[in-house]
Amino acid sequence: MTAHPSHRLAGRIAAAATALVLSVAALTGCASAGPAAAEKNPAYTTQPTDSFPVTIDTKFGQTVIDAEPQRVVVVGLTEQDILLELGVVPVATTEWYGEQPYAVWPWAQSLLGDAQPTVLTTTDGLEFEKIASLRPDLIVAVNAGLTNENYTKLAAIAPTLAGPEGSPLYFTDWQEQTRLVSRAVGRSAAGEALITGVTEAYAEAAAAHPEFAGLTASFSQGLPYDGHIYVYPDGMNTDFLTDLGFVMTPDLAQYAAEPGQQARISGENMGLIDADVIVFATESADAIPQLLAFGTTASLSAVKNGRTVYTDAELAGAIYFLTPLSQKYVIDKLVPRLVEAVAGTAPQSVEG
Repeated sequence: MTAHPSHRLAGRIAAAATALVLSVAALTGCASAGPAAAEKNPAYTTQPTDSFPVTIDTKFGQTVIDAEPQRVVVVGLTEQDILLELGVVPVATTEWYGEQPYAVWPWAQSLLGDAQPTVLTTTDGLEFEKIASLRPDLIVAVNAGLTNENYTKLAAIAPTLAGPEGSPLYFTDWQEQTRLVSRAVGRSAAGEALITGVTEAYAEAAAAHPEFAGLTASFSQGLPYDGHIYVYPDGMNTDFLTDLGFVMTPDLAQYAAEPGQQARISGENMGLIDADVIVFATESADAIPQLLAFGTTASLSAVKNGRTVYTDAELAGAIYFLTPLSQKYVIDKLVPRLVEAVAGTAPQSVEG
């Protein structure tokens, strides 16, 4: 059985902790560009509007970017979306899951143009030697699960953009990620415009569907894993529902193994997630019968009464990515299905 994306993250954290040590020069708290800026990247479709050098505070110290980066390597799981929407085509991306071309999902593919970025993997930890061979002048690692050790190794290769102080290993607040990445490439105004665009799109969708307001909702993975199903507590990757007016099922955080993780719900306790509407990230048609056979899932009111959405792989991926670009895809694809669920007419199908 394929692990849910959150379980892939757990594996990668463990892999990073045991990765082979790369011999690098010791750094303190400040990463700064060394060599002169690379020849201008012909794949870029926009120009910077900020002046350089740019200094950005991160959880590991200050990152100084002396000039507009031209060879951006993404070692985080999702930041390619932000860069592409800013018109900055990276020379490398990192595969999270899904095996999409160049680790770029369908909602962002058109922004690649003719570019063919190198695809990195974190299966056995960060590929430091391969990253260095790409001659980056900026490494984007906001959503990379960095340890201080790995940050130091990356920063010895090129200025490295990590998450802000207090941010989690993965999935820093999407607005903050967008601001950090856009500042690093000199396009902070464009980054703010991306945030505003998503905020306005949610507000417009919520206004168009007042029937969503105040209804309870749950968001869950689409398959049980290791005897549990993993459900997202309020505030953990649930903005795509609350920004539409829904209220997340309360008190689920207490079932998480650690703070900041998904709630682990056993089969006999599936009633805890029953709500006016449930969204399951099922990813394939084959997942639905497996899900319905798990514990008391089939007896949930939302399941029996046509108030459950079962996503396909692309919609699930867009929800998990939680970037400005992927959220526009979510609004476009999910809202009509939520309308059906609220009306009690949602089919038991990933096709909607």
